[in-house]
Amino acid sequence: MKITKSDLKIYANARAVITQFLYLPGNDRISNTVKRVEKMSDNDTDKCLEKVMKDFAGRHHHLEEIFLSHFKRTEEQFGNGLAHFSPAKQLLLGAFFTKEYSIQAAALFNPSIVPHPDQGGLKPGEHRFVMSLRATGEGHLSSVVFQTGIVDDAANIILDAPSGYFTCLPHKTGRIYSKSFIQKTAASVPGCNTSVLSALPDPFSAIEAKAALKSAVSRDLSITDSVQRLENIIDTNYELEAVTGLHINEKVIFPHAKAESMGIEDVRFVQFKDGADTCYYGTYTAYNGKEIRSQLIETTDFTTFKIKSLHGEAIADKGMALFPEKVNGKYVMISRQGGEKINIMFSEDLYCWNKFEVLMEPKYAWELVQLGNCGSPVKTDKGWLLLTHGVGVMRTYVISAVLLDINDPSILIGRLDRPLIEANETEREGYVPNVVYSCGFIRNGNLLIIPYAVSDSATGFVSLALDELLNELID
Repeated sequence: MKITKSDLKIYANARAVITQFLYLPGNDRISNTVKRVEKMSDNDTDKCLEKVMKDFAGRHHHLEEIFLSHFKRTEEQFGNGLAHFSPAKQLLLGAFFTKEYSIQAAALFNPSIVPHPDQGGLKPGEHRFVMSLRATGEGHLSSVVFQTGIVDDAANIILDAPSGYFTCLPHKTGRIYSKSFIQKTAASVPGCNTSVLSALPDPFSAIEAKAALKSAVSRDLSITDSVQRLENIIDTNYELEAVTGLHINEKVIFPHAKAESMGIEDVRFVQFKDGADTCYYGTYTAYNGKEIRSQLIETTDFTTFKIKSLHGEAIADKGMALFPEKVNGKYVMISRQGGEKINIMFSEDLYCWNKFEVLMEPKYAWELVQLGNCGSPVKTDKGWLLLTHGVGVMRTYVISAVLLDINDPSILIGRLDRPLIEANETEREGYVPNVVYSCGFIRNGNLLIIPYAVSDSATGFVSLALDELLNELID
């Protein structure tokens, strides 16, 4: 079987920066900064603002709008007493409460790949794709970025040129929740008394929920724990605002919920089809610095994004990967409860998973420490093709493959007895050495295109013939 590693590599770029609001600890710090700007002369204000725009306007879209938004946030914290600020001074104060964050300063790795929603205008044999990548910056905080491109039937990959701009998609503050949705989710949360929901209107916004639940706690302190659990559910189920005029490559999904405050890790996107309907789902690991939980990104067009929490007794550990369609009327997920075995789960509810069964255990030397998936499986006429990762001696990661029964994917019908991809001598060094890893691959006719992380410091590409791999798996 011929396996071809492309010379093409995608590297982390410290120039990939977004703007963030600059939080200052303590009211005195905020007040002191506001007063210092207030005392600046109009001439000094204009000079300072001119320099800021000269230095940073070429690095961000709509910078003045960002500064004005941050001015309003500062005004709210200060006590809404800044109406006398001139337009120029408002922008400048907003600039003082703005910072740049380099989303890729540490690493860019763990790619997944799916067909692009728009396949128009292509030559025969070409396939347009969307690839997600885990971008890691200061403090090892991870977010999601995208790369689009085209692959042809000869495995040539052409990446769309980046614009150099990156924009964090804003949190949609006006999302409306239904009681039934929250109650269904809360029912699987241990210790959550759902009767607390009686304090909420139906439907309700996050702001309404916060006020109503705070009032309920003031009347009955015994419900404090349940209220906190409900607030966590609301916090982890949110939407991102669509920003017009942004190319997919400019969009950044940055952590918004408390449960993911230290990172959105290892998104595994899949193009999911249910009859005539198509949706892209991205399972990911949310990390708050102490705990992990499984979350789901939903989008039909990579313009609007909904974030949902997964729940149930079987939602634990990392590495959830959803099948691209239902099997026998049920959703199917590959998982890794316990950290070292590959499991499989079935559910009639996309968001609730209560049972799992072991699919594979470590068998070969190169996977004795740990087994996991490398993204969602691909459907073939021979079965479901699933890429796996194995961890062996010296924490060396490799990628291999298995084949699952098309009608009952809990049955393993083929398993490679060797790695499919491993780091060569030029790929061993990096942020995390001796690692190759993927969160998804794509099929283009008889070609498999596998993007993979190179020691968590770059992303490379492998191509191989599907029929050759299948022949080895069913031999």
